[in-house]
Amino acid sequence: MRKIILGVAVSLDGFIEGPNGEYDWCFTDQDYGMSDFFKRIDTLFMGRKTYEMLQSMGEAASAGIPKFKEYIFSTTLDKVKEGATLIKEDVKAEVEKTKKEKGKDIWLFGGAGLTTSLMNLGLVDELSLAVHPIILGAGKPLFSNITKRRHLKLIDSKTYLSGLAALTYHFV
Repeated sequence: MRKIILGVAVSLDGFIEGPNGEYDWCFTDQDYGMSDFFKRIDTLFMGRKTYEMLQSMGEAASAGIPKFKEYIFSTTLDKVKEGATLIKEDVKAEVEKTKKEKGKDIWLFGGAGLTTSLMNLGLVDELSLAVHPIILGAGKPLFSNITKRRHLKLIDSKTYLSGLAALTYHFV
């Protein structure tokens, strides 16, 4: 069965974006293992806000990212771009069905709300965190409103001269 991997950049104090929604603190000076990560996946899950942000950025948003099958989760959107699939209801059943399909793993790309929903449904299999050596002090937290404690096992770690630590966890 395919895995859902939450792959995200996070500050040392646990934020995925700064207090004004900024991402300027994320390192882009080298690959940081993304090429290998992209080889593992063929599908992208994202929430409405992430989808709309990427759409507003145009071609620049996908620079360096291969083409993946995209699923957009939203209760308010009525349509999404051609080639993408809109999931409006019965999230658990749709995600479970997608996980059973043939293919590579699935990247849970963005959306704090979607992340919370899938975590609370027990559908996320792996965390791939790029922990940046910065304390933002405020912003959007990686996790909020998680309903139960989840234990993790560190399965891989790599550090870079920049101070970034790439950590991969499985749920136990």
